[in-house]
Amino acid sequence: MKRQIGKLFLLFLSLALVVRGQSPQSPQMVPAATSNIVSDTMDVRHVLDAYHAAVLAHDGARLASLFLPQGSTWINVLSDEAYARVKAKSPNATRVRVGSYTDFAKLVSTSKASFDPTHTNMTIHTDGTVASVYFDFIFLVDGKETNRGSETWVLVKSDGGWRIADITYSSNPPL
Repeated sequence: MKRQIGKLFLLFLSLALVVRGQSPQSPQMVPAATSNIVSDTMDVRHVLDAYHAAVLAHDGARLASLFLPQGSTWINVLSDEAYARVKAKSPNATRVRVGSYTDFAKLVSTSKASFDPTHTNMTIHTDGTVASVYFDFIFLVDGKETNRGSETWVLVKSDGGWRIADITYSSNPPL
C-alpha cells in the first residue's frame, strides 16, 4: 500500500512539473529535491526573521552579518508620486538611490528611534543555490509609518549559509 501511495505521489509530482513546463530528472530525485527546496525555503524565511529581529533589537552587527560581505547592493527607487514630491523640492533629486547595507546597519545600531518593518504578501522562490523573495512592506518608526512599498531580495547560499546579496525596494513615504 505504501509503495502504491509513493508511486502515486511521484506520478502526481511528475505531472505537476510537466504542467509547469519542467521535466523531472528522475523519479528517485524528485522527492529529495522537493525536500531540499522546502528546507531551503524555510532557511531563507529564517534569514528574513533574523533581519526583522536585528532591526527591532538595534543590532547592526547581526544585521550586517546577514549580508554577503562583498558585493551586496542596496537600491531604493522612489515611486512616481514620491519622486514628483522630491523633485518639486529639489530639482536635482534622483529617482534611484544606491546605498549600502552597512549604512543601514549603522543607522539601526545608533538610532534611538523604535524601528518595526512589517512584511506581507511574501513569495519565496529558490532552487537551493539562489533565492528571491518578494513582499510588500511598511516601515514604522516610533509606531508611525515612514515608508511603504514593495521589496525584493536576492539571496545566495554561501559556505556560511544563506546571505543577502541584494535588496531593492520601492519607496512611497506618506505625505
